[in-house]
Parts: sequence; C-alpha cells; structure tokens
Amino acid sequence: MSRVGKKPIEVPAGVTVTLDNNTVTVKGPKGELTRSFNPAINIEIEDNVINVTRPSESQEHRTLHGTTRALLANMVEGVSKGFERGLELIGVGYRASKQGNKLVLNVGYSHPVEIEPEKGIEIEVPSATKIIVKGFNKERVGALAANIRDVRPPEPYKGKGIRYEGEHVRRKEGKTGK
Repeated sequence: MSRVGKKPIEVPAGVTVTLDNNTVTVKGPKGELTRSFNPAINIEIEDNVINVTRPSESQEHRTLHGTTRALLANMVEGVSKGFERGLELIGVGYRASKQGNKLVLNVGYSHPVEIEPEKGIEIEVPSATKIIVKGFNKERVGALAANIRDVRPPEPYKGKGIRYEGEHVRRKEGKTGK
C-alpha cells in the first residue's frame, strides 16, 4: 500500500467538501477549489474524514493512489490555511517593489520587469530584496514563484539573481590566470 495514500485526510472546521462522481469541490475561508480525479480511485467522505482507496495493486492504481490523496490534502490545506512561497533578490542594485497589485523587478536589465498575479494570488514585498507569494492554490502559488525566479535565476559564479528562500546555489570557481 502507498504510505501517503493510506493516511486519512482530516477536514478542519469551516471547510466543506462535496463529492460528485470523482469531482471534488472544497470550500473554505480562503476560497474554493474544484478538481476532477481519475474514476479508478475511490474517494469516500465520512464524518469530516476523507479516505482514498484503490481497487487493485496494479502499477497505474498504485501511482494514482498517493497522488490523489496528496492533491486532496493540498486542496483542504489551501482553503483553510493557504500557502506561501518566499523569494530573495541577491545582487547589487537588485530590488523589488509593488505598484498597485503589480510586482516591479529591477534586476539588472535595461527596463523594469512587471509581473501581475492572477486572481486569488497575492504578492507581498516586505523589503526591497524579499518577495512573498501567497494564495490558496499550491499549484498556482508555486508556478508564479517559479515565473518570478525565471526573470533572473541565480548564477553559479557570483550567486546573483532571484532565488527561493533557503535555496542553496552551488558556486563555481572562476577563470584562473597564468
């Protein structure tokens, strides 16, 4: 059995989960998420606990079992607590600011880079070198954080660029003269 798939998912107070065939809708204080799952995997909701089971031990069912359970757990956690991802700007003159709901990055290009978040995702800039992406959909928060990082990924020689909070960048030695 899948170790992840076997775990039941506790539904906290204030969160409602509805199941229609294999389409699950989760509503909570932060928002609402809907997702369709493979009909081969059985999803049962009893007494504020969600259980995920699989019909057989085939490779396909084993793969889907843990994935389905993890996605459901992320949906429940997202609408109750939410997710956040931190980014750091490292480099002389690299800074971030917020204009309205847009994020404006000055990271060494001839022009500032503007990024507008989609609905349900919020960007905070507590300092000029720190960005926090918040939202209730883990997938969308991670994708926006990755898009921001892709503007200027960290380079291995000086370590300059935009990196995730706590990310370790392996440094390389530069050229050596004769």
